[in-house]
Amino acid sequence: MSVISRNYQADTDATLFYGDCRELLAQIPDSTVQLALTSPPYNIGKKYEKRVALGEYLRLEQEVINLCIDKLAPGGSICWQVGNHVDGGEVYPLDILIYDFFKQRGLSLRNRVVWHFEHGLHCTHRFSGRYETILWFTKPDEHHEYVFNLDPVRVPQKYPGKKHFKGDKKGQPSANPLGKNPGDVWLIPNVKHNHPEKTVHPCQFPIELVERFVLALTDPGDLVLDPYMGVGSTIAAAVLNGRRGAGADTMKEYVDIARERVKAAAAGMLSIRPRNRPVYIPQPDTALTTRPWE
Repeated sequence: MSVISRNYQADTDATLFYGDCRELLAQIPDSTVQLALTSPPYNIGKKYEKRVALGEYLRLEQEVINLCIDKLAPGGSICWQVGNHVDGGEVYPLDILIYDFFKQRGLSLRNRVVWHFEHGLHCTHRFSGRYETILWFTKPDEHHEYVFNLDPVRVPQKYPGKKHFKGDKKGQPSANPLGKNPGDVWLIPNVKHNHPEKTVHPCQFPIELVERFVLALTDPGDLVLDPYMGVGSTIAAAVLNGRRGAGADTMKEYVDIARERVKAAAAGMLSIRPRNRPVYIPQPDTALTTRPWE
């Protein structure tokens, strides 16, 4: 692959910028990004963010969102993955608070994807949170349809041998042989200590989640942007699938890790959790399957 650049260059496969994402965005020409995909800080006091008043946080978030929209190509997509801001025990769902930022720019919401995971912090005064959301918007253009490639992201059929039971197609397979549409609720493990992709980042994007958007919403050679790239999962997923990536982060430790992960991805050596692997495969237990009276 081309040399990984520290500043944006259109002829490189990956740009990993150390610093404020607004500085990187200033380097990228408008209308050149096919997909902007990110998970910004939630303003809850993680080590990579400075907690501020919620109104100030939303103002800064709107500024970055607007800059990303400027960079989107006609018909391009922007996916903003967020959870909740929590203050004084009260939950503020960030996707609701930022929805209007995209609508004010004339974008169309195509899906509100629910990312469900089964592990996380345990709450004692409310139900434990086990999902976050991704808002997928497209930039309107009368001359360009937005990209949506379903076949590369189909998942295994629940009933792969199902057949039509009546009509002209009676007896013929009724399920798409390539699999089914994954729907808008995705059960994908979050990256915890025993996950093959785990690094030092406490809130790391799983490659499987990113790849589903990259494969569905871009074509080979397209540019994928992540203004809050962390340890580079979005950029690595882009490189793994023949796309170009550009991302920024304000923590040098994360940028250094991202560089090593992107190099490994380019070499086919990045450790990842395979797409569509079952989250849990129960083992047979004769004590449960054998009836004592039989």
